[in-house]
Amino acid sequence: MDLGRLMASSCRQKILIALSKVGQTHVMDLVRRVNSTYCQVNRNLQILECEGIVDINYYGRLRMIKLNKESPKTVTLLKVLKMLRSQGSTRKSSRT
Repeated sequence: MDLGRLMASSCRQKILIALSKVGQTHVMDLVRRVNSTYCQVNRNLQILECEGIVDINYYGRLRMIKLNKESPKTVTLLKVLKMLRSQGSTRKSSRT
């Protein structure tokens, strides 16, 4: 999947932002942090895992998710998200 399609989902963007802040977390905490449903987060995690952007480790029934910071795709996506967030804050400050 190309990077544009990966960035197209606001849920995936929120997942990446949340994981970049906390490092590692479990699925239900991620659902709460991104303010989404379990089904949406789970579906997007599967996509991100297939692309090698997140790593999912199982500890019994607990799924722990973290960013794969060694992946070039992850690095690029985080840079793009950072640029988008800084553009958004620049626009907001110029309106006031």
